[in-house]
Amino acid sequence: MNDNTATLDTPATSATRSVITPTSELVVNVQGLNHYFGEGENRKQVLFNNNLQVGPGELVIMTGPSGSGKTTLLTLIGALRSTQEGSNQVLGSELRDLSAKGLNEVRRRIGFIFQMHNLFDSLTAFENVKMSMELHGAKPRDMRREIIKILSRLGLGERIYYKPRQLSGGQRQRVAVARALVNRPKLILADEPTAALDKKSSRDVVDMLKHLTREEHATILMVTHDSRILDVADRIVNMVDGHIESDVSVNESLRLCEFLKKSSVFANLSPNELMHIAEKMKRETHPAGTRVIRQGDQGDKFYVIATGKVDVHINLDPEGRQTKWVDDMSDGQFFGEKALLTGDPRNASIITAEDSVLYSLGKDDFHAALSASDSFQDQLRKVAMVR
Repeated sequence: MNDNTATLDTPATSATRSVITPTSELVVNVQGLNHYFGEGENRKQVLFNNNLQVGPGELVIMTGPSGSGKTTLLTLIGALRSTQEGSNQVLGSELRDLSAKGLNEVRRRIGFIFQMHNLFDSLTAFENVKMSMELHGAKPRDMRREIIKILSRLGLGERIYYKPRQLSGGQRQRVAVARALVNRPKLILADEPTAALDKKSSRDVVDMLKHLTREEHATILMVTHDSRILDVADRIVNMVDGHIESDVSVNESLRLCEFLKKSSVFANLSPNELMHIAEKMKRETHPAGTRVIRQGDQGDKFYVIATGKVDVHINLDPEGRQTKWVDDMSDGQFFGEKALLTGDPRNASIITAEDSVLYSLGKDDFHAALSASDSFQDQLRKVAMVR
């Protein structure tokens, strides 16, 4: 069997949120949210029964393919679209129940950062940020100091009085970020805020966002494809075809990535490929004596052992009344790949020899990972040939 071993400090909690925030304190509480575009025969459902809870001080990143519904969900939470079906509670208010005036009041308490900066071309960077402060009722004597402070922190200290046409795309986006953050909102919704930024500027922006969560307990929900900034998140929510497919702790995912890459089968994967696999894996706890895989069953999962030990048994008769121990596996080793690769039934049974923690990857996600990485596929096929 595979001889690649590693160890993983596995927390007692699962890969989902480990701290339960009381419902009354949630900043975002979405339950059973559906959404449709069009009318009549052209009506198309784009969001399907989504649930999402975000507490104070959390930075949550939403990832997923283009067209998966991320921006639609973000704009519903931001009261920029009407809630059609389900519950959509934001900053303590159920958005479905609010009047136009009430929805506008909620929007005023949210900081928005969009991929398109939407600055006023006739105003300088200073004036664009100042307009946001005026709309929020800031006192004139406080404005100049705060505006200069935030624009300087974002690397625009020498361009405070430049108009958008005099700035690069990345600089314009930083002005938009400053405009969203200057009023210190309790909820910030960001759609691809670093898309037009270089590596350093991206890091400056996300560091500021992280500072807001730590120092001012702001809540941030961000849509991004930028793998450079995933490490700042507390959780990563993955959306596919209008469904929230996973909602995992980043610390857990990063820990799992470090663990996986110690095995040769994962060693040549890029950080982005590793993170994608880690996000899809489910943590399973099995007491000693649990039959994880039964010989003869169809393959439905691939497993990596985080902690513990499992025994490999093969049947000595067609009915499986008598079995023979043939091997054991422990921390860092994997199993279950052969049936998924070949489509044949399981060729052995796997039984936990002691209390064990396993990470599993479902059949569809397993094949998606194979398609995304020739290295992963080649390594697994080599191992499967000798099992």
